[in-house]
Amino acid sequence: MPEERLLLAEIVAAHGIKGLVKVRCHTEAPADIVAYGPLRDESGAVVELSLRGPVKGGVLAALPGVTNRNRAESLKGTRLYVGRDVLPDLPADGDEYYYADLIGLAVELTDGSAFGVVKAMHDFGAGDVLELTPNDSGHGTRESIMIPFSRQAVPEIDLANRRLVIADRDGNDGDGDDSGDNDGAR
Repeated sequence: MPEERLLLAEIVAAHGIKGLVKVRCHTEAPADIVAYGPLRDESGAVVELSLRGPVKGGVLAALPGVTNRNRAESLKGTRLYVGRDVLPDLPADGDEYYYADLIGLAVELTDGSAFGVVKAMHDFGAGDVLELTPNDSGHGTRESIMIPFSRQAVPEIDLANRRLVIADRDGNDGDGDDSGDNDGAR
């Protein structure tokens, strides 16, 4: 079985004229991007980052042999991965998840009816957001919807059975208490 790898960062832009790149990091602390060992690109080649400082949403970095803006621009879109085995185990209380574990989960409503699948996870700065693709209703294209990744909106996550439950659109989270209180962010 091939090594499972997880997306940890992406080169999003060139910075200046000396070959620096802006890197969007998917780590809790952007500077931790180099703490997990060698990063690899899509082909598996090692990508060595030398951090130069923080920027909004990530870090500035230098790469060996990249000394001008043109070369830095050619790296835009490069995705950087690590093997899953180098990431720390998550707490046993089940309140933290890797995005990769959530993407592709079946989505159900609190009454058990099938809703769709988790298409992606996003963090636009105000907290994590699930992007869901509803099941085909037979009425054309399936547009994604976004919901907050909170206990109120997502009362149950069952990784073992590859599913999660979202609150009904009327706000009922399935706990029998329709007060709409926020049970806390994940």
